[in-house]
Amino acid sequence: MKQTRKSDWLFHTYMVLFLAYMLLPLVVMGGAAFNDSRFPSVYPWVGWTDRWFVELWADARMWNAFRNTIYVALAVVAISVPIGTAAAILVNSIAGTTRSVLYGLMIAPILTPGAVIGISTLLFWNTLSVPAGLHLAVLGQVSYIAAFVMLLVLARLQSFDRGLEEAALDLGASHMQVMRRILLPHLYPAIGAGAAIGFFQSIENFNVTLFTRGTYDTLTVYVFSKVRSGITPTINALALILISVTLVCAIIYEVRRRRAARAERMLLAKG
Repeated sequence: MKQTRKSDWLFHTYMVLFLAYMLLPLVVMGGAAFNDSRFPSVYPWVGWTDRWFVELWADARMWNAFRNTIYVALAVVAISVPIGTAAAILVNSIAGTTRSVLYGLMIAPILTPGAVIGISTLLFWNTLSVPAGLHLAVLGQVSYIAAFVMLLVLARLQSFDRGLEEAALDLGASHMQVMRRILLPHLYPAIGAGAAIGFFQSIENFNVTLFTRGTYDTLTVYVFSKVRSGITPTINALALILISVTLVCAIIYEVRRRRAARAERMLLAKG
């Protein structure tokens, strides 16, 4: 009994320290966005202000970088999700050495440093006389983000009953109908998760974008340039907004997931 209580105490202590380690920097960062100080800090506390949010709102370069970031992220999702899903279905449908080789080739970009991917993308397309720009940033990011989508969809495929496909084909369904009405509905949760991960991976990407963006700005490049030229609490204001939006989206997703699970349990109980 004493051993159990000691283990529980150690576990709760570890969780408190872990959460403090993860959250305290975010609290300090968010607090600096409201401190009326020229430097991003919470000490000494000069006074409450919203001037950094006002300056951020009036920063035309930031808004341009934000638009570019969203455009790139949406394009990356639109390309990487079909590629990753198709790769997962292909890898799942074959066996032997071919499967291992194809799987290794698909996940290799994840293990490659972002700077290497960015430089390689730039050099390859330059040989084809394609100039740098946001289009190359999209292609460079897709080369590794598609692998994340593939891994998620491949994991979902492990729970798919292949007997459903065989039964549908025996009943006269075409392969396209099986894909559209049986396989894809089963994969939708993984595809949605892959799209969300791809979107946020693209937004936070820096190394690939830095080498392929040309003269265009994205949020990560904008923050990098502000750090080099003299950082101000406007960066804290931007970070606080991004974190708040992410938390709100996560809460909405979790609430919807729990409601769907509760509705499913109610249907099973009635059945």
